[in-house]
Amino acid sequence: EVQLVESGGGLVRPGGSLRLSCAASGFTFDDYTMGWVRQAPGKGLEWVSFISWNGDSTYYAESMKGRFTISRDNAKNTLYLQMNSLTPDDTAIYYCARLQDDYRGQGTQVTVSS
Repeated sequence: EVQLVESGGGLVRPGGSLRLSCAASGFTFDDYTMGWVRQAPGKGLEWVSFISWNGDSTYYAESMKGRFTISRDNAKNTLYLQMNSLTPDDTAIYYCARLQDDYRGQGTQVTVSS
């Protein structure tokens, strides 16, 4: 069974940091480009970042450049998202996803508020 399980979300103050993790199982992790998408309250899905199978190529949405860093550890079948300088606009449910078929996990809530 394919599973993507996100963790690491929570409540953080503006300017703070969080590190999200996504544990993958049930498929060959390094066969896939992986990424993070998010959905803010009342808004549609937005691609945040993705990373190639070997980590050599990355993409960031414009508003995340310089603040977020995506990485992966294929030996551990785990995807990460380091988020710094968080603002209230980053409040959303963050989903780990496979780029090729948009298969997603259940998500982890990130709330940025003072």
